[in-house]
Amino acid sequence: MNHNNTCTQTLYSTARMEAISASVEQSIRQYDGEKEMKEIDETRAGVKGLADSGMLKIPKVFINQPEKSCKADGVNLQVPVIDFAGLESSGVRRMEIVEEIRKASENWGFFQMINHGISFSVLDGMLKGVRRFHEQPSEAKLELYSLASTRSVRFYNNESFLKSKDWRDTLSVQFLDDTLVDPDMLSPTCRFEVEEYMKWVIKLKETLAELLSEALGLNKNYLSDKEYMTSGSLLCHYYPACPQPEMTHGIIPHSDLPFLTILLQDNVGGLQVHHQNQWVDLKPLQGSLIANIGDLMQLITNDKFNSVKHRVLATSVKSRVSVACFFRQSTRIISRPIGPIEELQGPPLYKKVIFADYVARYKSDRKDCTGTLAHFKQ
Repeated sequence: MNHNNTCTQTLYSTARMEAISASVEQSIRQYDGEKEMKEIDETRAGVKGLADSGMLKIPKVFINQPEKSCKADGVNLQVPVIDFAGLESSGVRRMEIVEEIRKASENWGFFQMINHGISFSVLDGMLKGVRRFHEQPSEAKLELYSLASTRSVRFYNNESFLKSKDWRDTLSVQFLDDTLVDPDMLSPTCRFEVEEYMKWVIKLKETLAELLSEALGLNKNYLSDKEYMTSGSLLCHYYPACPQPEMTHGIIPHSDLPFLTILLQDNVGGLQVHHQNQWVDLKPLQGSLIANIGDLMQLITNDKFNSVKHRVLATSVKSRVSVACFFRQSTRIISRPIGPIEELQGPPLYKKVIFADYVARYKSDRKDCTGTLAHFKQ
């Protein structure tokens, strides 16, 4: 090939790339993400409204591409499954379950529970109720749409502090001191199911509080007596099928803020846990529930238990439903500072922190998907 032609092609290629780069930069400058987010919020129809419109490309504000690929890296790894059968009938069996929970909480931060005492009919009813709510016509959900976190029952697409949107809608239901705040505000499409499900989940939470206390080598009533897990929120998520699942998340990578989360998911899949620097699929298991350690549990256990990053991938195949119950302190102690448990061995690794301060820092960090715990290290 002629040397001059080669130089000309190189110069052309360089100029072309510079032109493309300049065009992209101009597009970014002209794009107003906050305006687009506001316009979507003003429809009060959520992501399902977008999906139902038949769009082929997602709005730019939803673009937050998954790291690496959409496939799990740790294909040979499995989140621990713990069978609660025999928990009440045998002291030996209880000790075995406590040990399994200890290992899972230390090494994974996640575990699946089977034979946990909540019937399949209650779990299935809850999933169906959540789906009924979200699949109503948009007009039926308008009154509940709000970005104000102070509302006890609300429907929304994303929290306002996020710089990009996840491909999901959420029905949020607050509870204080193990009691739903305002169940009458719930839609008749799911009111009975939510009330019934919460009765059973609170019982399971009390069992888990005992088992986690024992796994820490403490009296079984320790976490309950401290009132660390009596209030919080029930988030009922709906993930519509996405036309460009490779361009967004169902939920971006994050760790959970409170002490403990109990999660119910349908059979669609998409939840992944970050373990040993790999993404691991948490495959649906019929009749199971998932427990995961939150940031505040890692803080009070002085890093003995781990709050780990997880995400939900979007899919183009079908819609997905999940229900996450987050547990935090009671109203009586919510304004008190908390820190590492004194009874645990070793110097405290974290400063004491007030819940509201941790929430503020967490919201700031979610914009960059970074961890919050590190900011409270001693």
